[in-house]
Amino acid sequence: MKFRYAMVCSSNQNRSMEAHSLLKKQGFDVSSYGTGAHVKLPGPSIREPNVYKFGTPYKQMFDDLFRKDPALYKRNGILPMLERNSSVKLAPQRWQDNAADGSFDIVFTFEEKVFDMVVEDLHNRDQVLMKSVLVMNLEVKDNHEEAAVGARLALDLCQDIEAAESWEESVDDIIVAFESKHRRKLLYSISFY
Repeated sequence: MKFRYAMVCSSNQNRSMEAHSLLKKQGFDVSSYGTGAHVKLPGPSIREPNVYKFGTPYKQMFDDLFRKDPALYKRNGILPMLERNSSVKLAPQRWQDNAADGSFDIVFTFEEKVFDMVVEDLHNRDQVLMKSVLVMNLEVKDNHEEAAVGARLALDLCQDIEAAESWEESVDDIIVAFESKHRRKLLYSISFY
């Protein structure tokens, strides 16, 4: 694969990790991140989320939730999701703290507010490399089923980008073809490192 990809959602748990897992299995050079202030997972009620710091290992989250209520967190899919995540990487990472990871060619987000945060963060960084980065948003609801669909759509789009001679020259055609084929609108922006 010729490009480096980043998958980004709010907590680096569901949507970004589903896509990270799928693209990694397909041989892509891919990383994933979240943009939130902290990592939030559903709790026993909407008012009682489980909150963790970025960098907390997925295995530690799994053990914590398993201790709290294994039946609930297995039933709502959180424990299987954390198992998948820990097989991909150690812990959730925050986009705004990723400068040491180097530059990416393509950044996918799965929610418009995350897209806005990534674009704003890139614009606030020192742009010393003058290397272009394509930031795309594919709106995906934050549930397990939609995350799986979103990951397959992201893979399809990544394959189209990889097949292009130059994404800079063919991005408009790739997006129009994708939107027509999948009946999904994409937002995109070009930023620089």
